[in-house]
Amino acid sequence: MQQATCSAQGITLRCSARIQETADTVSLRLRSHDGVRPFSFHPGQFISLGIEVDGRSEYRAYSLSSTPRDDELQITVKRVPGGVVSNRIVDNIEVGSELPVLAPAGEFNLHQCPPSASQGRSKVLMLSAGCGITPVYSMARHWLEQHSDIDIDIDIVFLHTARDQANIIFHQPLEQLAQSHDNFSLKLLLNDATGSHYPEGFLDATWLNKLVPDFAERSVYLCGPELFMQDMRSYLEQGGLDMGRFYQESFTPTKPEPTASSTSTTDDSVQVVIPQFGASQPADADSLLSEALEDAEVPVILACRSGICGSCKCKVTSGEVQSSTHGPLSPEEVEQGYVLACSSTLKSDVTVEL
Repeated sequence: MQQATCSAQGITLRCSARIQETADTVSLRLRSHDGVRPFSFHPGQFISLGIEVDGRSEYRAYSLSSTPRDDELQITVKRVPGGVVSNRIVDNIEVGSELPVLAPAGEFNLHQCPPSASQGRSKVLMLSAGCGITPVYSMARHWLEQHSDIDIDIDIVFLHTARDQANIIFHQPLEQLAQSHDNFSLKLLLNDATGSHYPEGFLDATWLNKLVPDFAERSVYLCGPELFMQDMRSYLEQGGLDMGRFYQESFTPTKPEPTASSTSTTDDSVQVVIPQFGASQPADADSLLSEALEDAEVPVILACRSGICGSCKCKVTSGEVQSSTHGPLSPEEVEQGYVLACSSTLKSDVTVEL
């Protein structure tokens, strides 16, 4: 099937199906108006959706739970406390709703994070909690689909932890994969296993060793809440995993630490000027450039807010910012003064081009 083309601002897709995964989690299937496959992507990547909130477009990044073989894109969104965009999606998006979507992005994907192979066989561990299941589910499905077409020797252990059985996202599809594929081993650990046949407990080093005793021999793909990922990484490293075979997804922004050479303090004020829009915005020194651009109400897209997707790329033509990551920017773009607004702090008055 053909691929739809899109501008830097993305394309508009229509919700063709809404699946209630759990009481607070929905999957949305998105397709173009002409039925052309919206985008190509690598399993593990995310797209960014725009939702209108109080008269302005707010963008957020959501991992794809579909595979490249599917004709439609699928995202899976969980309600979160105070989630301005996620909660509106769960509450308001229905079949027929139209959404602006930015092209897939993200370095946590099977193209850039291939599994290691030993004696011709790849052994992997997909490790997730909560809605972190979405990218690793896409990865596992892709491997299994490939396995049915060509000779790929891969052994998948899929370990997911949830509050209880009612909160297992993709519960039935996962069980079906386990029944249909000898090389897919499903391990579910529930905090409350009442009414289920799954083990009960909280995933720690002991449970990890019990459920996946050979994890140190595997390539590991991790996604979930930030504290969960910190704990899992520690357990894996202490358990002898070669961290060159460890990959994780994270949408948690990293704000740069002030440098010793910086003369600015949080009490100082700087000015952010955006000439093309005739805008000038005061801001605190050491605050994020993205916050000033939002306050100035200029059309900047802040999708992942983590320095991953590149949607907030802008050019600093004068002044100084400190960037914690350059993410998808090329060395040439960095040399020319391009930065990611969501991961750059203000060190002086600056002039910016969007």
